[in-house]
Amino acid sequence: QVQLRESGGGLVQHGDSLKLSCAASGRDFGSWALGWFRQAPGKEREFVAGISWYSGTTYYSDSVKGRFTISRDTAASTVDLQMNNVKPNDTAVYYCAADSGGTLGIVLGKYEFDFWGQGTQVTVSS
Repeated sequence: QVQLRESGGGLVQHGDSLKLSCAASGRDFGSWALGWFRQAPGKEREFVAGISWYSGTTYYSDSVKGRFTISRDTAASTVDLQMNNVKPNDTAVYYCAADSGGTLGIVLGKYEFDFWGQGTQVTVSS
């Protein structure tokens, strides 16, 4: 059974950096896509960043491009999200997710991820 466990959330100030980590277990992720989503209070969950487990190709939403970096360590089976120059509107619960269909869903904007972590809270103060 696939399990995704996030860590690294917390309270930071505007302009600070923060690194989230996702421990992914339960299988060899081969051609899967792993990604990060977030949900702010009163808003729908939105895609933040994704990565091909096999190739390392990355994808970002426009709102975080240039500030956030997603990476994966296939040996440690982790996916990290380095968040730089954070802003108050980055405040949200951040979720790690896995898509058995690979990155096609990300490319098409469908985001049909199969497995989800419990989430970690990130709060950015102004």
